[in-house]
Amino acid sequence: MKKAGLIILLIILGIIVFSTFMFLWNKSRPKITVYEVVTPVKGTVENKTVATGKVEPRDEILIKPQISGIVSEVYKEAGEMARVGDVIALVKVIPEMGQLNSAESRLKVAGINLQQIETEYARQSALFKKGVISREEFDVSESAYSKAKEEKSNAEDALDIVREGVSKKYASFSNTQIRSTISGMILDVPVKVGNSVIQANTFNDGTTIASVANMNDLIFRGNVDETEVGKIREGTKVKLSIGAFSEKEFEATLEYIAPKGLEQNGAVLFEIKAAVRIPDSVFIRAGYSANAEIITGQAVDVITIPESSVEFKNDSAFVYVLKAEEPVQTFDRKHIRIGLSDGIKIEVREGLTEDTKIRGNIIDAKLNKK
Repeated sequence: MKKAGLIILLIILGIIVFSTFMFLWNKSRPKITVYEVVTPVKGTVENKTVATGKVEPRDEILIKPQISGIVSEVYKEAGEMARVGDVIALVKVIPEMGQLNSAESRLKVAGINLQQIETEYARQSALFKKGVISREEFDVSESAYSKAKEEKSNAEDALDIVREGVSKKYASFSNTQIRSTISGMILDVPVKVGNSVIQANTFNDGTTIASVANMNDLIFRGNVDETEVGKIREGTKVKLSIGAFSEKEFEATLEYIAPKGLEQNGAVLFEIKAAVRIPDSVFIRAGYSANAEIITGQAVDVITIPESSVEFKNDSAFVYVLKAEEPVQTFDRKHIRIGLSDGIKIEVREGLTEDTKIRGNIIDAKLNKK
């Protein structure tokens, strides 16, 4: 029994010694690393920045009343087209009692004066025909009669304006009819029949009756970080991606960069605007979210290599040029001068040609069988 236990112990010990020997022997053997071989190619390298924002009309006009009152009719809805002068809504004037009383009193006084002067005018006219009074006296009476008639007419117009917001004489210029001031699409009509509205004045912006915009003239409005704003220029071409049209790209031209940045969530952002070119077959709604891709640097038709194949040390860049492939790959370290990078490929300005083969990423690492 003791012999059997001893034999088993010796066998286990032998296995441990053999395994340790094999592990150390394998570890001491040299490893052969096989690299991908890369050849420089001609191509284009671009640096881009992305600005987030939205598409909106260049000019959105708010239509406001020139008189206070209550909306009695709404003739247009959001989405309809309007031309200059089209009536969008009608406002009914609610007269102020003090002004109404004053206007009615003025009309009554004007009527009494006219009646008195009219009687005097009739008497003077009869006397003038008989030759009792001179022409000068008759002219004075006639002038007084004309003034009295004009005063009554003015008093009637004043009463109409207080009651209805417009006089019969100037009905075509009625302030109660809210008209569009531009041609375009009605984007919003925030009021309904029965809403009270306030006229625009020195102390109040007034109630918005409708907003109208030319939807054929759209801009992208977004923000660019302060680290990127110095790299972009007005007039730069922009590629626009609109969320509602994920498979389409639209062209735009950068036309405005804000001279002053605003801090948002700890970052300083600068507003930009770009004129958008929209095909006739596409309808863009105001407020669509969009991303603008702006090229900040570009190198066209230059020698490029994968950036992962470049070794950086201090301010210098190096690559490993293939010296031999058999029996094992060998490389020589070579200094190069680089240019623009997009994070995937990098421009090589000096040090390589299109025929040069360089070391790329590791594709295999195996032990030397020799």
